[in-house]
Amino acid sequence: MSVRQSLLAILDQGPCYGYQLRAEFDRRTGSTWPLNVGQIYNTLERLERDGLVARGAVDEHGHVYWQITPAGRAEMRVWLDCPVERGHGTRDELAIKLAVAATLPGVDVVSVIQHQRIASLAQLERLNRTRHAGMNADGPEELARTLVVDSMIFAAEAEVSWLDHVEQRLGEHPQHALQLELSTERPKRGRPAKALV
Repeated sequence: MSVRQSLLAILDQGPCYGYQLRAEFDRRTGSTWPLNVGQIYNTLERLERDGLVARGAVDEHGHVYWQITPAGRAEMRVWLDCPVERGHGTRDELAIKLAVAATLPGVDVVSVIQHQRIASLAQLERLNRTRHAGMNADGPEELARTLVVDSMIFAAEAEVSWLDHVEQRLGEHPQHALQLELSTERPKRGRPAKALV
């Protein structure tokens, strides 16, 4: 998720100060990804360094209003026009946890999956309650909030489905056939092999 480009997109609507940017980000994402003000100001300083925003007027309360530059507007447009690329390989903790657990002797992987399924279903239930607890069902803020919550619901549903798949796959193999002993082969020095995905 790019806080950087999101702030540029908000600034494209007009100059804002730090707390105002945080409030606008919250309004547009349904407060599903809370940002702290320090993160906002650090990002603004980097954007300024890169020539994408400029400091503007200071009001009577000392608020510095930031404004987007033409270069910032161009970067924001590229961000909006380009699809989000998913990373190669995975850094998903759950996928790594289950892959490692499946290869360890003495680990009841089905139990690990069942515990995760309970937690994932509880999260899905919380998200569904959140989805239906809207403020103004027709307003733009509510639409923005539900778009983000819907994405989280779809991800939680996919996780539960994937857990079912993992349990089925593990059931196709005897547990002892999956265990990996420590390798006696000495690893080669240098860069690791490139990821397959």
